[in-house]
Amino acid sequence: MNAKKEKVVRRLRIIEGQVRGMRKMIEDGAYCIDVITQSSAIKQGLSNAEDILMEGHLADCVVKQIKGGSSATAIAEVLKVYKLKRK
Repeated sequence: MNAKKEKVVRRLRIIEGQVRGMRKMIEDGAYCIDVITQSSAIKQGLSNAEDILMEGHLADCVVKQIKGGSSATAIAEVLKVYKLKRK
């Protein structure tokens, strides 16, 4: 596995643990603000994982698409992800 994949997998494992922890917090009746804080940390972790994936996509897939004459596809994919991130 390459370094970027390992980094994403590691982050996803951390997020899995955070989600399990958040579920336990809710089951145990934790203070709402503490649960919301944990939720925010999970969202930030997912965002960081997405950033790593996007960096890899831009550096590899998009470059190959443009060099292969599929720049319209590359642009459409990047715009699609950009719009998703803005939601």
